Amino acid sequence: MNAKSQRASRWQILLLRHETILLLVVALEWIYFDVVGQRFGTVDNTFEIVRHSVEIGLLALVMTPIILTGGIDLSVGSLLGLCAILFGKLWRDGGLSPLNAGFCTLVIGGCAGGLNAGLITRLKLPPLIVTLGTYSLFRGLAEAITHGVDTFTNFPDSFLFFGQERWLGVPAQLPIFLVIAIAIWLMVHRTVLGRSFRAIGFAPEGARYAAIPVNRRIGFLYVLAGVISALSAIIYTARLGQAKADAGSGYELFAITAVVLGGTNIFGGVGSVHGTLLGVAAIAILDNGLVHARQPREVAGMLTGALLIVALSSSALPQLVAFLRARRKETQPLRESP
Repeated sequence: MNAKSQRASRWQILLLRHETILLLVVALEWIYFDVVGQRFGTVDNTFEIVRHSVEIGLLALVMTPIILTGGIDLSVGSLLGLCAILFGKLWRDGGLSPLNAGFCTLVIGGCAGGLNAGLITRLKLPPLIVTLGTYSLFRGLAEAITHGVDTFTNFPDSFLFFGQERWLGVPAQLPIFLVIAIAIWLMVHRTVLGRSFRAIGFAPEGARYAAIPVNRRIGFLYVLAGVISALSAIIYTARLGQAKADAGSGYELFAITAVVLGGTNIFGGVGSVHGTLLGVAAIAILDNGLVHARQPREVAGMLTGALLIVALSSSALPQLVAFLRARRKETQPLRESP
């Protein structure tokens, strides 16, 4: 193969990558809603999209390495709700400052993640079953603490700043999100730890034979998911100015959808953090754009499902192109023969 053919092949591989196709989908979404929507493409609305997608984005970021190992965490949305309630209770009824209440909430989130980690790694229970159980447990605890009616409000302005104001011209929660995103990207794509997640996802037993501490790696990820869920709860409370038991309802499904939409294999082993970020952007733009296009919110669920099917189908495109190319090579000598 000459240099020109190699360059053409590299470009073809790049264009057929899942992330490239998803980036094109995000760009087309933006252009479409900017044309049909009112005030969609303004700076204020762009920041509004960012502000609303930070909590789901954080959950999707930590869900990516979990799914890379072949696991899943269905409890992150419920844990967000429980942590929001506990943060409000520690501040209002416990008399703690928002800073101390936030620190205690992060510790509680880590402990809740440790419960998932212990059940999965020590008792060898499937992550789907464990986190489905804690999904109900965490939401039930939040309902029990508030009796379904108590809502925590009237937080100080210094705390609400992190959810409702701007810092250096951008939403105040955006720098926090970027730091977490960069840290998780480096962990997944630039460390031995990240490569071990893929190895566990491909073949857990093979990873054990390769001297990878599988249980320790998986346990770490579920504890991290608990801490990130607690951080999301604090940002969520600061954005809305209130904490109630149903906070974060359905967020786990949005996070998983964003991860899978971003190209991470639901069975583990393959995926990327930047793909997940594109998945979050695709969902957030679609949700906000429909509002500006004056379409019913119910349409968002249907279009998100359609987008997920199209994106997953596009992952089979390189295999289809390779198959057609092989078929052409096989039939070419027959056509040229007399």
